[in-house]
Amino acid sequence: MALNLQTLKTRTLSAIAFVVIMLLGLFVNQYTFIGLFTFIMFGCLYEFSKIIKQINAKKYFVYLPVAFIYIILPTTMMIDLGTNGYFSKLSYSPIFPTAILFSIWINDTMAYLVGSLIGKTPFSKVSPKKTWEGTIGGIIICLFFVGFFFSKSGFYIYSNKVENIHWFIIAAISGVFGTIGDLIESKLKRTAGIKDSGNILPGHGGFLDRFDSFLLATPLVWIYIKIFIP
Repeated sequence: MALNLQTLKTRTLSAIAFVVIMLLGLFVNQYTFIGLFTFIMFGCLYEFSKIIKQINAKKYFVYLPVAFIYIILPTTMMIDLGTNGYFSKLSYSPIFPTAILFSIWINDTMAYLVGSLIGKTPFSKVSPKKTWEGTIGGIIICLFFVGFFFSKSGFYIYSNKVENIHWFIIAAISGVFGTIGDLIESKLKRTAGIKDSGNILPGHGGFLDRFDSFLLATPLVWIYIKIFIP
């Protein structure tokens, strides 16, 4: 897969604007945090409904239960990780959500770059542009970059210090299951016969294109945090 410089430029500029908006939503206060993920949830629900109709309008009745599991539940879990189940200043900490998102962004970016430069072995028929080299490279870089960054930053979550090993595990879960989440959405799009779920971001597509990884990774990270991090 050759590296297309024009595509890379478009994706980079869109990504910068996207990251700025996301960081503002994450870090201004608990209200922008909740508002950000509520907006993302409705955007994903809208695009998912269009995809379901495109696949089979007669089976649209499956939309609500699948949408709840696929979109509403993961988004609610992400909000819970940032608010600890309460909607007040004292319980607001966006560090876990940020770790998940950073892991996914770095994994996606590095998988794209590594795959573009040295990728030769197709990863899946569902997403022909993905390669094993890019996928493995993205996950490894994500694991070490996010793991070391968060473990060395000394972040406290609700006044508790998180052990360093947890950041590496969160990065690994996010990278691996984020990749699977991307393949699931790619399969949905191929079944519907569309290239992108939307066009909110030039070079990146729609809400589902941008947050497909987060939708699968978040529940797994949420379960891990609730079980292993006090």
